[in-house]
Amino acid sequence: MRFSFERAQTLEHVEAELDFINYLALSHYPTIVPIRSSEGKLVERVTTSEGAYIGVVFSDAEGESLYCDQMNDSQMEAWGKSLGSLHARSQVYEPAKGIKRQDWRDGLDYIAVALDHHPHEKEALMELDNLRIWLYSLKQSKHEYGLIHYDFQQDNIFWHASTSQFHVIDFDDAMYHWYAMDIVAALADVLDNTERDSSSQVESFLRGYKAICPLDKQMIEQFPKFLRFSKLFSFSRILTALEDSDLSNTPPWYAGLKLKLMTMTDEMRLGFGNPW
Repeated sequence: MRFSFERAQTLEHVEAELDFINYLALSHYPTIVPIRSSEGKLVERVTTSEGAYIGVVFSDAEGESLYCDQMNDSQMEAWGKSLGSLHARSQVYEPAKGIKRQDWRDGLDYIAVALDHHPHEKEALMELDNLRIWLYSLKQSKHEYGLIHYDFQQDNIFWHASTSQFHVIDFDDAMYHWYAMDIVAALADVLDNTERDSSSQVESFLRGYKAICPLDKQMIEQFPKFLRFSKLFSFSRILTALEDSDLSNTPPWYAGLKLKLMTMTDEMRLGFGNPW
């Protein structure tokens, strides 16, 4: 069961998410499916004193969680194939009439609104300007651009040993973007890990992906810039989450979580001044 604050996820956006999930399930892609309420609805809207929430229930995900340091080459390759299979379906997906997920432009707008509340974040604002110029310069062919998962990381994929496949959950960040963005977002932790050589893992992932979907060399060369979008988007979301976070009577874990988020923003700031 998942409840989303309506100001963060509108009813229309959730309906668009479920439309894509149902499309994937009908095409035999291994994923969860939404379950209807006792009223026969896939989505329920609940009004509280704090505002409205959007409720959805999904089927159980099959399989076990795996993390990068637990994956062998064949599992990394299967992870890449899983994302490639999603993108192959996305290339021919037509959303139901009247509903559509947001796209990268909405992501840029979200970042801009978040940074408007923090005008002292000069380097982040420059990063946003550079990202906007770069993204508007890219072409949008059906083989390179479409509806992506955006959070295809290890906590959203479950290894099913009997079929050697990953079952996928959590499409609430799905947006229209370049497929390369999905690859980079999936491998963000691997690409950012400077403590060990992860090149063989990346190669295995890309080998699996390219067995299903073509991947232009020029898109691979743009991976570092897509990673910069991912980092700035995450940075703006954390900034927003930290607003009005000076609360009293908080549980014991709250201070540690807040410190962790503040540390993450400090680390992200270090990359905003790097040349393009």
